[in-house]
Amino acid sequence: MYALTDTCVAIIGAGRLGNALAQAMAGAELRVFGPMGRGADGHGADIVLLCVPDSAISDAARAVKLGPLVGHCSGLTTLAPLAPHESFSMHPLLTIAEGAPVSFVGAGCAVAGSTERAHAAAIALAERLRMQPFMVADADRDVYHAAASMASNYLVTLEGAAERLGAVAGVEREMFIPLVRTAVENWARLGARRALTGPIARGDTVTAQRQHEAVASRAPELLPLWEALAEATRALARDTSGTR
Repeated sequence: MYALTDTCVAIIGAGRLGNALAQAMAGAELRVFGPMGRGADGHGADIVLLCVPDSAISDAARAVKLGPLVGHCSGLTTLAPLAPHESFSMHPLLTIAEGAPVSFVGAGCAVAGSTERAHAAAIALAERLRMQPFMVADADRDVYHAAASMASNYLVTLEGAAERLGAVAGVEREMFIPLVRTAVENWARLGARRALTGPIARGDTVTAQRQHEAVASRAPELLPLWEALAEATRALARDTSGTR
């Protein structure tokens, strides 16, 4: 265990994540410095948390004086760029959009540590923010990060395409929101296969073909995306493994 009593955390990186973590940690009764700009030396803190892009982690770590635990918030990068510091990482598994409210409560958090103490500190910070810590092997960090991007970024891209198709029919984005929420909630409860609905899932090839023709005619720029998704949906519908 790592006791956070009287611990001071310095946050370096004043982007969306750095600001959100600073506010959340202060609200969780931790002493927080920052967020500070890149190049800060840690301000004598017990823990220095780098909320900077992956490409900037090494330089930001070099600017910190040896002594405190030094962590980063990348889901993709290992602890190697933080050497020679005693190091950790914590990657909150949530999305932070400009101007949107942020809550870390209930989110997963991928943690790692170069020592038992550093690993315990990462877990303690995650749990103080009421996140659920878990571990990802270094060899799996790239595929883990790809999964996270697909679950969040690509989902938004997909809904953007649906929004464009809706606009062709004169239907505003807001009308699709309950549909999207229900689909995501069903996936969360049941898994992908059991949550799947629609013409492909029920074997209605006539309706699926009419949809394909409509996209080809009215929004041809979206046809490659539509066809790729339709084929992936057919594969999911054929999956007999159950909940996945």
